Order: sequence, then C-alpha cells, then structure tokens
Amino acid sequence: MEAVPIPTETYKLGFVGAGKMAESIARGIVRSGVLPPNRIATFHPDASRRQSFESFGVHLLSKNDDVVEESDVVIFSVKPQVVKDVVLQLRPLLSRKKLLVSIAAGVKLKDLQEWAGHSRFIRVMPNTPSAVGAAASVLSLGGGATEQDGDLIAKVFGSIGKTWKADEKYFDAVTGLSGSGPAYIYLAIEALADGGVAAGLPRELALGLASQTVFGAASMACHTGKHPGQLKDDVTSPGGTTIAGVHELEKGGFRGILMNAVVAAAKRSQEFSKG
Repeated sequence: MEAVPIPTETYKLGFVGAGKMAESIARGIVRSGVLPPNRIATFHPDASRRQSFESFGVHLLSKNDDVVEESDVVIFSVKPQVVKDVVLQLRPLLSRKKLLVSIAAGVKLKDLQEWAGHSRFIRVMPNTPSAVGAAASVLSLGGGATEQDGDLIAKVFGSIGKTWKADEKYFDAVTGLSGSGPAYIYLAIEALADGGVAAGLPRELALGLASQTVFGAASMACHTGKHPGQLKDDVTSPGGTTIAGVHELEKGGFRGILMNAVVAAAKRSQEFSKG
C-alpha cells in the first residue's frame, strides 16, 4: 500500500510528549512560519508545560489519542525508555496515512516500525542547541517513508537549525559528534575563559570573549566554505602569538583528545542501542 501524500499546505502536526525539546521544535516551526500555531497540537498533564505551549498558540488537547487522531504528522518526543509503551498504546490510531517521527535517542527504526505496525517512520537526531535555533539534526527514513516525507520533515527541523539525511547505521557516530559535542564545546569555552582569567582578564569579560570567539569561529566555518585548516592558517602569522598557542595545543594532543571523545561517545551509544 502506497503512502498517502501529506497535504503540505494544510497538514497538522502533533507532538506526543511535550518536554523542552518538543517546545524548542514547536517554537522554531512557529517562528520561522513553517506552520501556524493553530495547526500544531500536543498534550501534557502538567499545567506549567501546557502553559508553555499555549503561550505561543499551540493547541492543548486532553490526551495523546486526540493528538494522534487530529494530526497528519506525529512526532514522538518522549524519553527513550517509554517510547515503546507509548507507540504500542497508540498503535490502533497509527494508520499508514500518518507520517510518524521519533526523536528518541538510541531507539532504532526497525523497532519503531514494528511497534507502530508500519514503516512510514522517520528517525531524527537533533541536539540541544535547538533551543536557540542552532540545532544540527540528522534524519533517517524508514522503509515506508517517501522522499516527499523526508523533505517535509527536513523543513520542519530546518526551522531549528541545519538538517542532514543519512543512513541510520551512522547514528551512533552522529550521537558521538553532534549529540554529545555541545558538551565538549562548553568545556572548551570554560577552559578558554579560565585561560583569560589566568592571563589577567576579569571573569565576566573572559567568559563573554570566550563564548563569542567560539560562536564567531563556528560561524566562519559554517558560512565561508573554507576548510577549518585554511581558516586556522589565515589567523596564524609566522612567529606570532597564535602559532605559539597552537603549538601548545598540539603538544597537549588537543586534536587527538577531541577525536577520542567523539569515538568514546559513539561506542557508548552503540552499547546502549544494543541494549
């Protein structure tokens, strides 16, 4: 049975799970104009969570069953340990007409498809900078999801940052890099600020400079199209201050440590997904 195309001009989107990540995605969708808030619905038993969504116009329904019934696209944004129970509970409502999406870390498409009873499923791995519209999200399409389905979901997650499509076999490595990577960068920002303090800067100034410097460097890497090695060379004058700092980083094995961190996190993700 072929998937019924989602009506891109009029479709309704539902979130099963109304936590912080769902809120970030919903806010991004509304802010970017991908969908008006009156075409987005969710449910949560907690009043403060409901108010967060109501504050920007999202419909609050009385139970998850209603969210699924009213939506053409359903995003499962619940914790990984409960996603199986939630999908199985809603299975009678999850027809092939509905495009299903999961952002539950470590939960594989083959399991999601089995629990739902069909394969029109897309797995997405966003990361925490979704809260400020700067997410890195990777999509993998299930067997029954069409290219049009993938494009629609890429547009939804494009409202909170950048998106890539990739085979699911890469998702443990994605977890090690973009999923866990923000923590490595926060450590780098903290360390740069500490270095500034050690060199005599006031703490507040050092932290502001460190944060903005990382943001600016990342923006250059994203927007210039230059290889990061070239960007590094552009700021590294012969016998200057920057090469002295780079030399210290190389002596400390800076690049090798970051590479090892990504690989270690990817291996841990692999252990989790094997269960």
